[in-house]
Amino acid sequence: MIRLLIFALVVLAFALGFSWFADRPGELTLTWQGQLFQTPLTTALALLIALIFVVMVVWWLVSALWTSPNSVRRYFRARKRDRGYQAISTGLIAAGSGNLVMARKMSTRAHALLSVDQEPLIHVLDAQVALIEGNHDKARRLFETMAEDPETQELGLRGLYLEAKRVGAEEAAQQYAERAADKAPYLAWAAKATLEARTRQGRWDDAIRLLDQQRSARVTDKQDSARLKSVLLTARAESKLDTDTKGAAADALQALKLRDDFHPAAIIAAKAYLAQGNLRKSAGVLEMVWKKEPHPQTGALYVRARGGDTAVDRLKRAEKLEGLKPNNPVSLMVVARAALDAREFDKARTKAEAAARMQPRESAFLLLADIEEAETGDQGRVRHWMAQALRAERDPTWVADGLVSEYWRPFSPATGKIDAFEWKVPYGAIEGPVEEGSATRLDEALKSLPPVGGAKADDDKPADDAPVFDDAAEAEAEAMTSDAPKGPTGDKPEAPTVIDAAAAAPAAVAEAAHIAETEENDARSPARSEEEAREQPEASETAREAPADGIEANGEPVGDRKAAHADPVSADKPAEDAYAPPRPAESGPEEEEEADRKAGLSPFGGRTPDDPGIDDGEDDDPPPAKKRRFF
Repeated sequence: MIRLLIFALVVLAFALGFSWFADRPGELTLTWQGQLFQTPLTTALALLIALIFVVMVVWWLVSALWTSPNSVRRYFRARKRDRGYQAISTGLIAAGSGNLVMARKMSTRAHALLSVDQEPLIHVLDAQVALIEGNHDKARRLFETMAEDPETQELGLRGLYLEAKRVGAEEAAQQYAERAADKAPYLAWAAKATLEARTRQGRWDDAIRLLDQQRSARVTDKQDSARLKSVLLTARAESKLDTDTKGAAADALQALKLRDDFHPAAIIAAKAYLAQGNLRKSAGVLEMVWKKEPHPQTGALYVRARGGDTAVDRLKRAEKLEGLKPNNPVSLMVVARAALDAREFDKARTKAEAAARMQPRESAFLLLADIEEAETGDQGRVRHWMAQALRAERDPTWVADGLVSEYWRPFSPATGKIDAFEWKVPYGAIEGPVEEGSATRLDEALKSLPPVGGAKADDDKPADDAPVFDDAAEAEAEAMTSDAPKGPTGDKPEAPTVIDAAAAAPAAVAEAAHIAETEENDARSPARSEEEAREQPEASETAREAPADGIEANGEPVGDRKAAHADPVSADKPAEDAYAPPRPAESGPEEEEEADRKAGLSPFGGRTPDDPGIDDGEDDDPPPAKKRRFF
């Protein structure tokens, strides 16, 4: 288009020129050897232009005839080169598709048409053919030759790197990658391999310099470069933490400028400030990242920043963190642990239960178990919370390539990938069935929580009777207190079906008395009198036929139980007096224990103080099923 426009402008210029001469007529006079030549000016100008054109045509013809041998030679050479390039192109396509016969044929034709010195692509085709044939030694020699040629050096190093990786020669592959990265840092494969190798070796300065070169060459994205650089700066700060605390703090703060929510950098910066004795700056760094997103390790370091603090002081610092990020399960867990250390069990339990309502995870239920262990020491309640922890979701941790670590690391030990560790729930963790509604689940756990030490006894002295269960209830209770408490469907533990203690206690006492008396009679000497032998069945029958309302076999209430029998609601005597046998006025612990044993009472539990042990709807006869005590 531009050439056409220029040609039109030139023609227009000539036309304007001739028009200008035509408007101004004149004659051109030439005297040569006595001859006078006169012609119009326009004619003379046209003859001059025609003469110039003829001279140019004659010059072109002479030049073409003079250079015709070289032109013919160049023509055939170009034609041959084109055929050679066509053979290389076809051969590379055939090698890429795995057509060994065609690739080998095209390689032979390319060698015949082209010179290896003139066209290095022949080495590429030969190397591909050797790889398809499985001749890796030949391919490696060809790659080494290509690595010596400046035009194919990068391609040769790439081939050598892949061959070294194939045979597992990691050190050789690393050397080839570093050579390529030093010559051309814009090569993504070389820069990535070199960066990972320098990271594994702890050469943080070289790794950061290479990353800056990649950023200048615009090989990596700006966000990816900033993320990787923050990881490398954090790793370098961690390596300086024991020797150069100021340098460590500077590197960690620079990493936080690139990623303001990077908790590992904040933790290292805080440790560096603590090593310098600057508690204020350490707390400021931790609070900054805590506001972005709370992290358990950050909270633990913040609470225990000062070594001389008491448990109460640590609780105050934990509550300060909670104020920065309220209604957060991580904040609640930090306060709960600090409250447990300070022996404030009510606050610890409240915070732990609130965290479990938001996120019913393993750590929340384990913390509740620790609280029960420290406050009550009741192993039944402890096992209950531990069972809930077994069924709960696992807690997040640092995970990279399927590996779990307690602490953050800059690269994966399995693959060497930088910034591979993530704070998340590990894959493949054993979890219980998924249940909807964390608050509902915690409420169910609280409802099924066994009481402290069984049923509560009277304030003055412990209860004499243990709760009585039937066979099915005892089996369910044993399943609930096992290491893996599951219900029949495997969803959740089922509470044991407890028979009413008020209704079942009289029959249990009578049965226990019968058993105790039988054992006592068996232990007696064989030479006992026949009169005692005749009285024993009567006593046993009397005990077996004892009514369920606390009345003796002769129909008269026993002692103070008359009032309880007459009016159970208004009885002033404790329930244990209605069932405990009369004891001597001054009996020691051993005599009381022996009396309880004979009466069939258990020192591990009993009825509630306000339960008279009488049920109006209870039949007079005891239930036929045999009752057993559950401890």
